[in-house]
Amino acid sequence: MKRDDQIQDIIDREKGLSKKLTTGQLTMIAIGGAIGTGLFLGSGFAISTAGPSVIISYAIGALIALLLMGALSEMTVAHPTSGSFGAYAERYLNPWAGFTVRYSYWFCLVCAVGTEVTAIAIYMKYWFPTVPGIVWILLFAGLLIFVNATSVNMFGTVEYWLSLIKIAAITGFIILAVYVIVGADSGSGIGVQNYTNDGGFFPNGLWGMWIAIFISLFSYLSIEMIAVSAGEAKDPEKAVPLALRSAVVRLILFYILTLSLMLMIVPWGAAGIEKSPFVKVMEILNIPGAAGIVNFVVLVAALSAMNSQLYVSTRMMFSLSRAGYAPKRFGVLNKKSVPAAALATSAVGIGIATIYTVVSPDTAFATMISISSFGAMYTWFMIFVTHLAFRKTWREIGGRKLPVKMIGYPYTTILGAVLLFLVVLSTWFSADFKETMILGIPWLILITIAYFVWKKKNDSDVEMKPGNKSDAL
Repeated sequence: MKRDDQIQDIIDREKGLSKKLTTGQLTMIAIGGAIGTGLFLGSGFAISTAGPSVIISYAIGALIALLLMGALSEMTVAHPTSGSFGAYAERYLNPWAGFTVRYSYWFCLVCAVGTEVTAIAIYMKYWFPTVPGIVWILLFAGLLIFVNATSVNMFGTVEYWLSLIKIAAITGFIILAVYVIVGADSGSGIGVQNYTNDGGFFPNGLWGMWIAIFISLFSYLSIEMIAVSAGEAKDPEKAVPLALRSAVVRLILFYILTLSLMLMIVPWGAAGIEKSPFVKVMEILNIPGAAGIVNFVVLVAALSAMNSQLYVSTRMMFSLSRAGYAPKRFGVLNKKSVPAAALATSAVGIGIATIYTVVSPDTAFATMISISSFGAMYTWFMIFVTHLAFRKTWREIGGRKLPVKMIGYPYTTILGAVLLFLVVLSTWFSADFKETMILGIPWLILITIAYFVWKKKNDSDVEMKPGNKSDAL
């Protein structure tokens, strides 16, 4: 086997992080990021867009996520490093790709956390209506920054338990939903007939089903976090494939099964207009404090997502620094093997996003969500493109046999890329999601300009070093 010096140089420069994350923690990190408010509160919006055919929407979204995990797991096992898909894009495509993927993903996470932390303040008002929201923002932001600054093991442990609460809540919901459906009589309005009542299975046509795929992708976003955390896994060769398979299967099962049961109990028209469908099911069971229970679960979901996003955004900035794309101090590790300066930078960015949301909530939320979603979708698309180049190069250099390989390559990789591209392109024709492209394309142009400015300066600095040709002249 030939030595791939280019990727080895990238891996070597990102060394120093602790290798303490277990398989269980890796799995929970992915599930924690992907099971959030998108399921607990956002599912109603997806249902109102597609009707009962939202089941197909989430199935297609799950297919894209499954194909992505196949491509990403193969590259991650080959090169477990915190730079992950950003480092792979740099090596197997070009430095521009590595630069734009890392910065787009970092910025999308900063925007996402900014919206999560302000949402936390809203959730807390349910119990403490007179306490100013800024108190909760500072309290929870400070707490999670402390968790991330302590050690990667502390982060993994906290994320494990937060995710476990969410999984327990969904499992409990599924059991309750099955109980309601099985015990319902013929005149209750509960059952499979709700799939075709009120306009049929496709009440908003195929277009409604197709656009809802984009909403479903919001729900699956963050499963790629496993690849970033693999750089700090105890045994990435075994842990990563197992964690990825486990996370994807659980996510597909939770989302599709939950929505299928929900639509049997709550008519799709009501689910999309009124309160959370989860509250509706518990109200049917006459469970006291249904709204409070859901509020607690959504709060935990937001904290879990924020915790994961803060961790991954810190590692992305660390990787950017070690690549020379950001100031060197962001790549320095403290005594606990944590990139403290990179963490502080992500925290400052989150602070700015939070202030923007508080000052201008009408425009800030939509703006940050649009940029965040574009950054995440761009990253996913580039993972597919990178995998095509990776497999070709891996074969040429005689790379070792990997424990996981993408089934059906290159057709499955191309299928994932094409489906994702078409879904994102469709947002241009949707009034609800048009801002994704309107704000996303200028963002990509902006960081491309930033890359060439950086490249010109970097090339100039290299030329001016002693011993170079320009210096001799």
